[in-house]
Amino acid sequence: MNGFVAPDRIKTERLVLRVSTLNDAAAIFERYGQDPEVTRYLTWRPHESLERTRAFLQRCSAVRQSGDAFTWVLTLEGDDSAVGMLELRPVRHRAEVGYVLARPYWSRGYMTEALRAVVGWTLAQPELYRVWAVCDVENLASARVLEKGGFQHEGILRRWLVHPNRSTEPRDCLCYAIVK
Repeated sequence: MNGFVAPDRIKTERLVLRVSTLNDAAAIFERYGQDPEVTRYLTWRPHESLERTRAFLQRCSAVRQSGDAFTWVLTLEGDDSAVGMLELRPVRHRAEVGYVLARPYWSRGYMTEALRAVVGWTLAQPELYRVWAVCDVENLASARVLEKGGFQHEGILRRWLVHPNRSTEPRDCLCYAIVK
């Protein structure tokens, strides 16, 4: 999105969301990048090597510089090590979000907290009116995160995304959005 600039750092009550660096590769790879349970409903396969994680982080840097997407590493207050990530992809008047969180940090409200902070900042931008996300119809935990984050269920997008860890064919996805 031409001219859109996202903050490098967003702080919440328990988290610091910051720009990723190549120094995050080991923590991301070890904590969730290679975990088949974490990546079960994602659009990418588990990372087979630390080099794959580094390549992903280089992509994060490139898309941030181009303004096509803005990725933040989630860290716990007082510990700068990555426990997850959240990406915002703005296009015209709307932005899509996607996220991932290491398994030991599930069910603690961290992703809902991060999501609320990013959505709050995003909708405060005058040119953005809608933040939306999709999740696999079987990914009820992610659907719950979106609902707790204030998103409203809009429907099912049939054959929307390939989740390669579930199927090689496009799968149905739940669509959620929050608007101003």
